[in-house]
Formats: sequence, C-alpha cells, structure tokens
Amino acid sequence: MPEMIEKVDICVVGAGHAGCEAALACARLGLETVMFTVSVDSIALMPCNPNVGGTSKGHLVREIDALGGEMGKNIDKTFIQSKMLNKSKGPAVHSLRAQADKAEYSRQMRKVLENQDHLTIRQAEVCELLTEKYKKEDSGDDADPGISRIKGVKTYTGTIYECKAVVLCTGTYLKARCLCGETITYTGPNGLQPANHLSDSMRNLGIALRRFKTGTPARMDGRTLDYSKMEEQFGDEKVVPFSFSTDPEDVQIDQVSCWLTYTNEKTHEIIRANLDRSPIYAGIIEGTGPRYCPSIEDKVVKFADKERHQVFIEPEGLYTHEMYVGGMSSSLPEDVQLAMYRTVPGLENCKIVRNAYAIEYDCIDSRQLYPSLEFKNIKGLFSGGQLNGSSGYEEAAAQGLMAGINAARSVTGKEPVILDRSQAYIGVLIDDLVTKENREPYRMMTSRAEYRLLLRQDNADLRLRQTGYEIGLVSKEMYEATLHKKEQIKKEVERLKNTVVGAAKENQDFLTAHGSAALKTGVNLAELICRPELSYEMLEEIDRMREPLPADVIEQVEIEIKYEGYIARQLRQVEQYRKMERKRIPDDIDYNDVGSLRLEARQKLIAYKPVSIGQASRISGVSPADISVLLVYLEKYKNNK
Repeated sequence: MPEMIEKVDICVVGAGHAGCEAALACARLGLETVMFTVSVDSIALMPCNPNVGGTSKGHLVREIDALGGEMGKNIDKTFIQSKMLNKSKGPAVHSLRAQADKAEYSRQMRKVLENQDHLTIRQAEVCELLTEKYKKEDSGDDADPGISRIKGVKTYTGTIYECKAVVLCTGTYLKARCLCGETITYTGPNGLQPANHLSDSMRNLGIALRRFKTGTPARMDGRTLDYSKMEEQFGDEKVVPFSFSTDPEDVQIDQVSCWLTYTNEKTHEIIRANLDRSPIYAGIIEGTGPRYCPSIEDKVVKFADKERHQVFIEPEGLYTHEMYVGGMSSSLPEDVQLAMYRTVPGLENCKIVRNAYAIEYDCIDSRQLYPSLEFKNIKGLFSGGQLNGSSGYEEAAAQGLMAGINAARSVTGKEPVILDRSQAYIGVLIDDLVTKENREPYRMMTSRAEYRLLLRQDNADLRLRQTGYEIGLVSKEMYEATLHKKEQIKKEVERLKNTVVGAAKENQDFLTAHGSAALKTGVNLAELICRPELSYEMLEEIDRMREPLPADVIEQVEIEIKYEGYIARQLRQVEQYRKMERKRIPDDIDYNDVGSLRLEARQKLIAYKPVSIGQASRISGVSPADISVLLVYLEKYKNNK
C-alpha cells in the first residue's frame, strides 16, 4: 500500500499536561505543530486528584504562567475551590492550590488548543520514531556514530509525519497496566488505550527505559456519604489567581466545600490482614512508586505508630456526584477496598464509582537528557513530563513547556533556554532530573530549592516575564506591565526608607496600640515595617504621604523590606553558584585525556556529559577534588585552542 506522508515542523506525542504546554509553545512560536493523542477526549485529563498547585507545585504553575504557558490561566477559569497553603509560615513556602472541575478543565484546555493557529490535533498512536545519521552541518562529516537525528514519526496506521523535532510527552501510557488486587487490566489511566508500540522503537534507538508506578484512590458517589461526620474545609475568602494576567475580581466566585475525615485502627487492621493480596506486597508490581505520595497500604506499614491518617473528600466537579478520596490511594482488591473505605467516619455506606488502582508504565532514565530536555544521543528529540520519571501535573506541564520551547528553538537555529537553580523552581526540577539518579517518581518540594527565598511564587513574574518575552511567548503589553510593577515596587521601597517619623505623641500612641516599642528617636517607615508586629497596611495611619498601590505591589514591598537581609545573603550565594555555572564544558571534551581524575568520576562525567562545572559538581560520585582537576584541565584546554 502507498505510504501517507505529511510534513510539519514539530510533532508532540501526547496531550496530557506536558503535551498541551509543549504543543502550544511550539505553535505560538509560529511552527507548524501536530499533537498526537490516543484519545481526543483525554486532552489535559486529570486521572488522579483534580487539583492544580499545592506546596511547591503552586510555584511551578506561577512560573509556567510567567513564561507564557497556559496551566495557570486554565485553572483560573475552571477552579471550584482555592486555598493559599502555609500562610502561617514565611512567604518562601506560601503555595496556591485550587480544586478543579476536572471535566471543565479538560474542555477549556481543548478549546484553547483547537483555536490555536499552527496547531493540529491528531488522534493516533505513534508507534515509531524515525531517525537518520547525524552529520556535522558545517562540514558534512559524520559526527559521533552513536548520535542520530530525528526526522519524523510513524503512526500505528502507517502514516509518516516528517518533521524537524519531536517532543515526547507520553505520560503514564507506555505499555501501561492497571492493577487492582489480583486483577490486571492492560490499559492507561481511566481505562484509556495504552501506547504499546513506542517503547520498542525507543529501545531500538538506544534509549534506556525503566518501570515506574503511581496510583490513585477510589471515587465515591457523593450521595452515599455522611458529611456530618466530617470536618468541612472551605476555600479562601479572598481568592488569589494563579495567572498574572487574570483579573483578581474574576476569580471571586462561590466555592464548593471539601471535607476532612480520618482512617482508624479498624481501617488499618483490614489493610494489614490483606497485605498478601496487594500487588505491591505480593511482588506483582515491578515498578517503583513515589515515596512522597504513598498508597494507604504503604502508610499503614511504614508508619505503624500512626493511629490515623487524614482523608480528604473532594468533589470532582460541579456537575457530577463523584468524590475523590484523597490520601487513600490503593491497589488492594475491590472487596478489600470497599470494606476498608467503609470503616472511615462518613463513608460507612459509601458506594464506589471507580475503584482505586495502581498503574505501571515505561519511562526513561532522564540522565539521558541535556538540561534543554533534548536527548544526548538523538538530535531534535525532546522529552517532557512523567516520561522523564517525574510525578504530578505541574511538574509535567513545566517540563512540557521547556521541552516545547527548546524544540522550537532547535528548529529555528537558536540556543536553548535553560533556567538554572537560582532562577526558578523549573530550573531546580529539570536540573535534578538530568543530573541526579532518581530511583522513584520525582516530586517537586520547596526543600529541594536552595534559593527558595528568592524563588517565591509571588515574584515569578518579576523573575521570568522578561525571559518569556524574549522567547516570544509573552506579549509586549504584559512585559511592559511587569516593568511598571517593578518600578512601582522600587519607588515605594525607596520612599519608605526615606520617610522618617519622629517621637510625636500620635506616633507613640499608634505603636503602643499595636504592642510595639516606643520611639526614642526618629526612624524611617521601612524600619518600622521590619518589626514583626507591624505591617505595611498597619502603618497607613501614620504614613501621610502614601498613595494607593495594587495589592501585588504592596506584597512585594513588604517582603522586600522585611526580608532584606536574608535576600541579600541569598543573592551573594547565587553569585558564587553562577560562577560555577558560567564555566562551560566543551561538547567535544574527552575525559580520558583528563589526568588525575578518579575512575568513578571519569565514568560519571562520560555518561552524564555535563554542560558546566556547576552541573558536574552536582553529579553523585564526582568529588570536589575531581572538580579541581577538571578546572585545571579546562584552563589548559582553553589556552591550547
């Protein structure tokens, strides 16, 4: 039969959260893009918890938005409850989290994709990656024989799409199987068709794969639950939007409630009595699961001293009775699940709509990628999302965005955009994935970011809008609005530092009323804001020269003043870090020529191909002494060039 051949610029394989961001980025940068999905109805699907954000994940969503991505805008349109987490702690760990109407989230994202110029959506399973020998463009000579170049993809029905770059965003679909007790179903999440053929093509191209697993809890019929036995959980009275381009007034909506209940000893007894029927403990599951999002079986076994575990009952949407049972993911058999859930207060008469299950899938060892998320051995092939061994919608979307941006830039002959650890949580995420050995699905956490006081969710636009504008994903209007915001912050901080208040009676009375020490001499307003018991808002009473400012500007002014010393210290640390990052390692370096390197370090450096001394220093097995040897060699290398 004759082959069908189509020509495009970029192919994006997968339409989950990574695929959506990758495809939109490529198309918005003017490249003809086709996005493949096993089902058009599964675009931006939320197969697990229908929420966006959370601790550290909210930072990622804000950064995606600042760079010109879509996730923040989409959740602002489709959330049904929103909360700012960790408000009792410092601003570095404040994180926005919103419960989504999962069906509406998917619908709205699909609408955006379908109306995007230069983007075609195609329901088809990609089964083969097509490559050719890579030649050095300047001379036509063969390069490293182990390196090839992507030239297209082939679908299961035989159509070939010739292209200049491919972004793999396959999520949890590669050779997926779902496990519920002794029952194994060879499907992707939510019973969707798995992708059974692409793994073999990837292996044939020398890509190392491994098996990971994740899981999800049951969904209940909300009409069968007794909410009077649970604690009602409300959203914030004043909702903060995820997207910097969303008008805060547009998100002040009526919100639904979530509910909190707990497991008990009876729940734990049922689980312990049936561990032999769990595929995790029976040895049926081959893949490694996420340590930071354990199943209820894992919690009961690993935290045996705990008398109870939290269970969050969360609505899946406005037009369904399905309730998500957060905190009780499981792969136990159906009969055990029902008995287990019915021991939880409020769930005594529950009816299960969808059973909990574990899902196993193929993913890559992400150390095969450059920080640009391009494969080291296949030019033009990029990878993003859970295929890279991460977990979570937000981590996936962040990688998808960066993989899409860099695929587009590779096609147009531009240098890749690489965010470093001092610039963004996205930089921390990608650096950890491509530099460290991750033996389980990677989850973003605030503790992973060394410079988290600088990388707050509230200042993502100030940090990254310029980068988004330079890439071409942020409009001039949005960028200029950010510049105006920066100028407002700077001027107000300067005004406060230069406005002195004296020991007049009205000032002393104000301080006494707020439990603050009286003044012995004049101080500036910034010094008063630094007092823990006072705030910018409180000082309005004695700040007679104040002019109205937007809430987001006031927030930045207060943080900048209160944490000035800590911020200055972190900025000094960042400068030292960047010195190491600026020391680039040439692509053609031969580590066998570097004398005095220990064998382990040599092997690791050859395998990882770090792009900088900074990245090399973070590789396990490369010591400070090895870095010193490498620095001396690079100096000689540079002088001999």
